[in-house]
Amino acid sequence: MLRYAELDPHTTIPDSVDFNERIVPMLVRTWLDDYDCRTPRNDIVTVSGHGFSHLFDIASGRLIAAWGVSQGRASHERDAKRMARHPNSYGPVVHRGHAIPHRLGGGLDINLVPQLGTVNIGPFRTLEIEATRSPGSLYFTYWKYSGNSQRPVGVEQGLLIPGQRPRLNAHAN
Repeated sequence: MLRYAELDPHTTIPDSVDFNERIVPMLVRTWLDDYDCRTPRNDIVTVSGHGFSHLFDIASGRLIAAWGVSQGRASHERDAKRMARHPNSYGPVVHRGHAIPHRLGGGLDINLVPQLGTVNIGPFRTLEIEATRSPGSLYFTYWKYSGNSQRPVGVEQGLLIPGQRPRLNAHAN
């Protein structure tokens, strides 16, 4: 698990925190520093829309991180046809997981990552559901890779709810 400078697991997130001013820049710096050490030849862009942002490495064609402030449960329908085409399946064990969950408003395309089914519909779901139930919270995922693989080897997942301690999880993939 990365060390997130301003996220002491024993300290409560202030009720008045401005995630976009204080926390997000620290998260992005931490992710970019770590990713750059692992993948020095990269071309990273930030893509934002619908209240969420994604760091994407164009050179490697893979998602690095995704984050956004929860607006509660989204009402849009899942486009199953379009989702079935991207990314390529690794077989029945690996799902097309959402970096930002569909129920929170996460889309397709850049937001889909090869993810172990046992993680996707298991421990990963806990923070996704809690983020959906906690409008105003900051939800994020950071995807770790080995070499040039398109399939992440791990993911760090976080949920920051004002008035509560940070919830940070690391999952093998």
